[in-house]
Amino acid sequence: MTWGALLLVTGLSGCSAKAPSSGRGAGGGAAPVVAGKVERKVVPVALDVIGAVEPIRTAAVRSQVTGVMFKLHFEEGQEVKQDDLLFEIDPRPFQNALRQAEADLEKVRVQLETAQSEVTRYRGLSEQGMVSKEQYQSIQDNERSLRAALVSSQAAVENDRLQLEYCSIRAPISGRTGSLGAHEGDLVRASDATVSLVVINQLSPIYVTFSVPQQNLGSISRYRAAGSIVVTARPPGTDELPETGQLTFIDNAIDATTGTLKLKATFPNEDRRLWPGQFANIRMTLTSPTVLVVPTAAVQNDQSGQHIFVIKPDQTAEFRPVTIERSTETESVVTSGLVEGETVIVDGQLRVLPGKPVAVKGPAASAGSGADKGGKAKGKEP
Repeated sequence: MTWGALLLVTGLSGCSAKAPSSGRGAGGGAAPVVAGKVERKVVPVALDVIGAVEPIRTAAVRSQVTGVMFKLHFEEGQEVKQDDLLFEIDPRPFQNALRQAEADLEKVRVQLETAQSEVTRYRGLSEQGMVSKEQYQSIQDNERSLRAALVSSQAAVENDRLQLEYCSIRAPISGRTGSLGAHEGDLVRASDATVSLVVINQLSPIYVTFSVPQQNLGSISRYRAAGSIVVTARPPGTDELPETGQLTFIDNAIDATTGTLKLKATFPNEDRRLWPGQFANIRMTLTSPTVLVVPTAAVQNDQSGQHIFVIKPDQTAEFRPVTIERSTETESVVTSGLVEGETVIVDGQLRVLPGKPVAVKGPAASAGSGADKGGKAKGKEP
């Protein structure tokens, strides 16, 4: 090999030296990051579920007598008060039956008065021995029989009077009427227990029924013992403010099939925004503590646990282990590891090394602002 060839090989070998490998913290400049702030704010402890609206009171109105529907005194969907007249069934057959019963009662009264007079007269004759004891006993038996007939006739009159009252069907509760099950001229039967004339639902106040997992029973019982629990309901498809009510019922048993606990909240529903049979998004707020929060995107996970990179005053990054109590999509509640006002890294953690400088891009994001939608941390739920 000539000296010229040897020099050429040596030069090529020098040109093929390896370049520095890329990776976390590569490069000598400050790592570009997006920052956020540690804040102290009220973060409610709440449970979000789906609930069903149901009336506190509902009544299916049916006829107690058989007859022809004579007159309607309301319209479908109308608000009615308790004892308002709703229907009238043709009262004439019942009026005739009542008059006949009253006539039978009067007849029995006359017969009883006559029998009582005979008992009085025959008592003296019996004492004088002018009539036999058997004859006097027969007159007494007739008087006692008529007394019993009088009681029976009085009961018949009261029953017919009651049947006549049943011809006027009144609202058993206050509420809103539904669709009609009978119209004027229809034959209404008392024996038909499957078809109601109308259903009345109480709309204000109203219930919303929902279920929560059984593991929340302890928290619910503890917070309810300390005070009332606020529940909000938002019907699907509405952007208005939710209805606000209170938890008023906790079932006395866990559903063994689903492992859930049935609850009910009562809402004033003065604006009639909640409707029976409707589904609603329910949020039950157990408590509303003031806590430290950071953007959820700032929370990182590794084999040692959860941690956050904190930006120190000298613009270097500090690795800080933290304890997260609970998280949402945008913010996480921190119980240890941070203090209020500190600046944390929300985005760009892959380029950050502890103790190395960082360069913040743009203004610091606050917790709940949703500056970074990635890296959601999951904490303990109530």
